[in-house]
Amino acid sequence: MTAAFRNFTSQPGFTEDFHRVREFLVGINAQNPIHYDFEWGRWEWGFSLPYLDTTNLSKIGVWEDNDKIVAVVTYEQGLGDAYFCLDPQYAFLKTDMLLHAKNTLCTIEGKIKVLINNADREFQRIAGQRGFKPTQNSEATAVMDIDPRHIAYTLPQGYSITSMADSYDLIRFNRVLWRGFNHEGEPPTTEKQLEERRISLSGPHLNHNLCIAVVAPNGEFASYCGMWYDPHTEYALVEPVATDPTYRKLGLGKAAVLEAVKRCGQLGAKQAYVGSSQQFYYQLGFHPLPGGTFWEIC
Repeated sequence: MTAAFRNFTSQPGFTEDFHRVREFLVGINAQNPIHYDFEWGRWEWGFSLPYLDTTNLSKIGVWEDNDKIVAVVTYEQGLGDAYFCLDPQYAFLKTDMLLHAKNTLCTIEGKIKVLINNADREFQRIAGQRGFKPTQNSEATAVMDIDPRHIAYTLPQGYSITSMADSYDLIRFNRVLWRGFNHEGEPPTTEKQLEERRISLSGPHLNHNLCIAVVAPNGEFASYCGMWYDPHTEYALVEPVATDPTYRKLGLGKAAVLEAVKRCGQLGAKQAYVGSSQQFYYQLGFHPLPGGTFWEIC
């Protein structure tokens, strides 16, 4: 069993190479998700964001066996961090993947942090032998088993549920994300800002019917939950979730997330994942999975 290295395309956007990596991520998680910390939804969401560094895409590493992708080393926003996605049958590539991250995905100053799953003792050993040490920085993942029959929530009087399929409104979408992520004041509504929001909703596999907003009595989007689900898989990814500070403590975030999860369950999803350890998600029925720790060269 062998694998040949190549670089990812330098062309930005939803290219053929983008789709091939996405198909690889779908495939390795098809039966029992093993890379739940970097599913296809996270890959597609990253390519939908305006702050993705598209000037260094060709530094993403790809390994193939007979034209089939078997491993990928990527960054999420830009150089300086690295994530490993690997077909378990090709575990012998771990050293090469780590060295690619160290030599190619570092910043100009030579800084690099790599995320290694806490349950992968072999990868931890390899990293330690190459001079990496674990840090206090980590990423968490939580999962919920979905049974649509048992998902319930209530909304305050005057509030309602909609989706981006039914109410595609970039002004309201922009506002709830701006304020929900604690930016002060009213959001900019320039052409550039709204175009960036439009692009964030343009993922080729994003189902707008699963992107849920809670509408306040005055018509504003009070809370929002994005959801990534492919009917060829058995899992969904929650990303992003935001509630306008004006409307917090009303159960609106809970309603948005549970409605999105319920709709995924009705389409066939059996689990929903979220990259978080917030108590908010645990109270909704998510429970923690083994997370990952960032390792750095000391």
